[in-house]
Amino acid sequence: MVGIIGAGSLLASFLLTVMCLNQVGASGPIQSTLYHFMSIDRLSLDFGFLVDQLSVWMMMIITGVGFLIHVYSIGYMHDDEGFYKFFAYLNLFVFSMLLLVMGDNFLMLFFGWEGVGLCSYLLIGFWYTNRDYGTAARKAFIMNRVGDLGLLLGMFFIIKTFGSLAYKDVFAQLAGADPAMVTVICLLLFVGAMGKSAQIPLYTWLPDAMAGPTPVSALIHAATMVTAGVYLVTRCNGLFSMSPDAMHVVAIVGLVTAVFTAIIGLRQNDIKKVLAYSTVSQLGLMFLSLGMGAYVSAMFHVTTHAFFKALLFLSAGSVIHGMGGEQDIRNMGGLRKYMPVTFWVFLIGTFAISGFPLLSGFFSKDEIFANTYAHGGAIWWAMASVSAVLTAVYMCRLLYVTFFGEFRGTEEQRHHIHESPSVMTIPLMVLAVLSVVGGLLNTPHFMHLPGSQWMAHWLAGNGVNGTPIVPMAEVHLSASTEWSLMSFTTALALLVIVALYFVYGKVANLPVSDQKQTGFTKVVANKFYVDELYNSLFVKPTEALSKFLYQYADIQGVDGVVNGVGTGVSKLGAIFRRLQNGNIEYYLIGMVVGAALLFLTIFI
Repeated sequence: MVGIIGAGSLLASFLLTVMCLNQVGASGPIQSTLYHFMSIDRLSLDFGFLVDQLSVWMMMIITGVGFLIHVYSIGYMHDDEGFYKFFAYLNLFVFSMLLLVMGDNFLMLFFGWEGVGLCSYLLIGFWYTNRDYGTAARKAFIMNRVGDLGLLLGMFFIIKTFGSLAYKDVFAQLAGADPAMVTVICLLLFVGAMGKSAQIPLYTWLPDAMAGPTPVSALIHAATMVTAGVYLVTRCNGLFSMSPDAMHVVAIVGLVTAVFTAIIGLRQNDIKKVLAYSTVSQLGLMFLSLGMGAYVSAMFHVTTHAFFKALLFLSAGSVIHGMGGEQDIRNMGGLRKYMPVTFWVFLIGTFAISGFPLLSGFFSKDEIFANTYAHGGAIWWAMASVSAVLTAVYMCRLLYVTFFGEFRGTEEQRHHIHESPSVMTIPLMVLAVLSVVGGLLNTPHFMHLPGSQWMAHWLAGNGVNGTPIVPMAEVHLSASTEWSLMSFTTALALLVIVALYFVYGKVANLPVSDQKQTGFTKVVANKFYVDELYNSLFVKPTEALSKFLYQYADIQGVDGVVNGVGTGVSKLGAIFRRLQNGNIEYYLIGMVVGAALLFLTIFI
């Protein structure tokens, strides 16, 4: 019943979102101020909602994909003793994300922003009896607080510059704003986006977030939390477009993140860790697109990524469920014979993210690459293409090692392997269909396919202040150039898909054990030792300082003073207690002495 209520609430939310979508399309944005929140000097803050083309699009993704994840969770978590609590956390997570995208001001966005941060902590550390999982949850929470500080400072500068936090007030005053101050605001907002969307250097929390149950990984990586940074930059496109320097920083960070984390993904052997680094890399491509001014392209990739990444994570969960908790792909192999449904949907997800022709990722990635070539040039496009090729490499490696060849697990695991129940496989099938047809939402105009630039025209609708929600990036490329770019990246993806089968589809080329890794392979497998570097630079010094302050400032300082005062009062009380011994002579002497002192005080 709890699962039905939890999933049913998301289904109801999705149906209401569809109604909002129709109303926005027919009559424009919906804005509602529920009540006045507070007034500070000249700053007035309201609790209100704004459902426009951008927010309702995000709401469709959050509630639609979120509903499928909730249904899947009924089967995945059915034996867990925290089943009820899990669905409460999931619903709270989705509520916070909806609050984030529906708010009509930065304060409402911040409330939802902090809400998803709290829920991520609760869900990543859901199995809190495992010490490592608790550590991963704290890591995510603390690292996100670093980014949140940037967002908060950005909001303070917005108040100072524009005197308001309401979107309509801020965006209406952009023409007269100081460019230098706008750049500062954009960079601070981007720090917040870097934390929530796991961009370098604030990315290491996201792979560790795999400690949570697999549906949590799908919800965080596909439909909710990590897309918040992309939404923030897109919502503030007017601000960012005024600052070429900030846009350049966004593009550089996105490109470096995309390539760097894709390299790390090449040598990961945990099925969920590969997908985690894939998410960070794909987010890097989205920020590259944002940095090029192609906001629609970034949102398009957010949409298709939600489909195939949710599919991949839930398929990985199906594999883990069927393998009795095993996550190391070196102990799998040949699973396509035992789990045919999971195999086919995982294959679709792998091909979609790799850019296989006519699947969803093919169209959204092509649009990012075309905009990168048009606005950044050949070098930027070439580096982005490297990221795409690496994506195809590590995803095909994951596919072939997991599902092809012979089974390499234990006999006990062989007897345990089974296809997941329908409550888990049906959401996978729906996501597989979306991963196939999702690209039709915004196909290139020169291909003359259904959905030609439909999403671009939808997001470019006018907002509450009469300006476009998301401006369409102009791509000044000929059809022949776009065909050439598309053909080149597609040919590379197909080449990788075929070549990797002969490399990893055979037992002789399986990933080696951790002990046998050497050289650069070992460095990549250990994630370039970034976690160890952060531990040395930040974690250990902070822990050492905390222990020092605890020992000397807290124990010997504060406790010493408090205990010393208590001991002194106790001893003083023991001394004065001797005067109260019941002997009347002592009392008479005290009265005489007191009277004498009183006389001297008054008359001398």
